[in-house]
Parts: sequence; C-alpha cells; structure tokens
Amino acid sequence: MTSAHIIDVKSLAEQVRAQAAGETALLKTEHGVQPGLAVVLVGEDPASQVYVRSKGEHSLAAGMHSQTHRLPADATQDELMALVEQLNDDPKIHGILVQMPLPRHLDEKMVLAALDPNKDVDGLTVVNAGLLASGMPALIPCTPLGCMLVLRQTLGNLAGKRAVVVGRSVLVGRPVAQLLLAADCTVTIAHSRTVDLPAVCREADILVAAVGRPQMIKGDWIKPGATVIDVGINRVPFRDPVKAAAGKTKLVGDVDFKSAEKVAANITPVPGGIGLMTVACLLSNTVTAAKRIHGLEG
Repeated sequence: MTSAHIIDVKSLAEQVRAQAAGETALLKTEHGVQPGLAVVLVGEDPASQVYVRSKGEHSLAAGMHSQTHRLPADATQDELMALVEQLNDDPKIHGILVQMPLPRHLDEKMVLAALDPNKDVDGLTVVNAGLLASGMPALIPCTPLGCMLVLRQTLGNLAGKRAVVVGRSVLVGRPVAQLLLAADCTVTIAHSRTVDLPAVCREADILVAAVGRPQMIKGDWIKPGATVIDVGINRVPFRDPVKAAAGKTKLVGDVDFKSAEKVAANITPVPGGIGLMTVACLLSNTVTAAKRIHGLEG
C-alpha cells in the first residue's frame, strides 16, 4: 500500500505571493498605484492576533501599503462602524479585512453590510456572495480561492469530477461549492446533519473538509484515489499524557491524516497547508481590488 502524495502547498503559496508582489511593483511603476490593505482586529484573541500579524507582514513584504487597526475587546458597535467607514473612504486602502470572529456583543452582519464591496477582500459581503453565485466577477473568499488553486495545480481540469464539501459556512463551504460548480464538477454540500455522512464522502473524487471538527473524517470515509483538501485548523492536546498534562497542544485538520493518507491519492497537510494559501490569496485579492478600483483590470 502506498501513501498519498502530500501536496506542496507551501511552494504554491510562495508563487502566489511572488506574483502579487510583482503585480504590486508594476502597478506602482506604471500607474502610480500602491495596493493598500487594512486589517481590523477587535480584542485579543490569540489565534486572531497571529493571523493579523502574518497578514500585515506579508502585505509589507509584497510592497503594499499596510495598515493594522486594533480596537479593544470592549469597543462599541459605533466605534467599529466608524472605523469601517473611515477605511471605505480612504483612497490609500483598496482592501479591508475585519478579522472574524468578533467579540459577541458586536454584530458581524452590520459590519459586513457597511463594508464597501469593492474593498471586501475576504469576499464576505452579500454583493460579492451574490456575484459569485451568479458566475460574475467577484472578490472571492481567500480560503476557497486557495483551495481551487491547489486543486487545479494538482489535478488540472476538474470537469466531470464528483466533489463533496463537508461544511456549509459562508466563509468556506458555500463559496468553495460555487467555485467547484463553476469548474464543471458535480457538487454535494454535506454537513453535520447529513444522513450517512461517511457514505456521502466516499462518493467524492474531490473531498473538501471544512467542518471545524478535529480529525472527524476518517480514512474509511474516503474513496480510494480521491484528492483531499483539509481546510480545518484545530488546536488539540497531545495524546502523550505527559505532554497533555503539561498543557501542550498541536494543530490538526478536520481529516484524520494518518488513516486518510493510506487511502487518498493526494492530500493537503495541517499545518502547512491551506492556511498558507489563505494569506497568499488575500494579497492577490488586494491587487485585484486595486486594479478594479482604478479601472486597470484586463
């Protein structure tokens, strides 16, 4: 029995970041436009702080104008909305990302409704979701966009393949299903209430796991020879009782990697997988937004 090919997501992410940096340099020299990204963080969630720092560092490395706005955990809805409006009106900013989740007392839907769809580089506004569903040019959520780039590099033409997406979130599950459908796949969206979920997963040539449950999808849920895209990033205690007792944790995906790699043909790792593509595609989306805002696309 041979093990699955572990997809080299790191190299692809580096290519996407390099392309964004090249296009940024071109926009600056040829049109005097420097793509600008603003990231908004409310509160002090440790995981969110890591993501925000990474996004800021990578945007600067790509030659972009980069802003990070930090609001305290007790910031009011009005304070957050005022900041979003300020960024909407700032000509130096072409992409705005409000780091989710927000503290519970804040209304995420109100924030997204106030966000300029042309600067919505996370693709979460109703306008961009509608454009994507209609097959029109949209700013596509970063993680689904990264999934599709990985799939196209790994498999080439996706037409006719059966794809199962486990998870129906507006951030990943639904948009990645729309993108797979646009690529002429036959798509099933499954979730926690799907009857006989393992059997549904076993139908998939392409299995996208975006359910947010650590190691939920086992090897015997996977069709032999399938390509598995693991979007999950879950922090769990070590099985080693000594490490667990010391409070040490590790990152795992939504797929039980050890059993899955014995069945799948291709699989993404966690960590070092789709999460790298998310940041790379954020840079790509910021360049796309800058081009569109200045009428430079195409």
